[in-house]
Amino acid sequence: MNDEPTSEILNATYRALCKHGYAELTLQCIAAESEMSKAAIHYYYESKNELFVAFLDFLYDRYTTQIDSTARDSPREHLRSLLEVLLTTDEDTPGTEFRTAMLEVKAQAPYDDEIQDRLVEFGDYLFERIREIIAAGIDAGEFDESVAPSRIAEVFTTIIVGSHTRQVAVDYSTDRLGETITSYIETHLLISTAVEGTQ
Repeated sequence: MNDEPTSEILNATYRALCKHGYAELTLQCIAAESEMSKAAIHYYYESKNELFVAFLDFLYDRYTTQIDSTARDSPREHLRSLLEVLLTTDEDTPGTEFRTAMLEVKAQAPYDDEIQDRLVEFGDYLFERIREIIAAGIDAGEFDESVAPSRIAEVFTTIIVGSHTRQVAVDYSTDRLGETITSYIETHLLISTAVEGTQ
């Protein structure tokens, strides 16, 4: 199967989902967001459900790429970069649109085991990246060795995922939350020499 047409369809699905929501999402809506006809989309995906399963893989790739793009040499800077990207509320950033699409996906999870399983993978990926950053920071002497990487990762993952839902649902700004988490990192995670190095 040629990747170019399917990529066009999945990008169109992304735009249509953000615009119409899952309940109103049809192949015709997707066709309207692309240069392909409804019949052409049917050639690659026989049903909306089959297309949506492929779309979850598409979203997962976007999500992991976004997280991986925050990598920095210093664990402290890596964590700061990750939180900055994931807690940005500017409407012009791709992340805001992505969160809208993710909220639509989450709304279907209680009724679809396959969607639920895929969402678990999203959360697990974020959790593991944060855990790795915290562990690397401890090894590098930047983070306090008394902290538990898994516990911190669990808290940060829950905060980030929850803030995304709140932002899309009620137009909540995560700017203040980002400041609070940054303050927590400087107060509870960084060892004194690392804090002094940032001043």
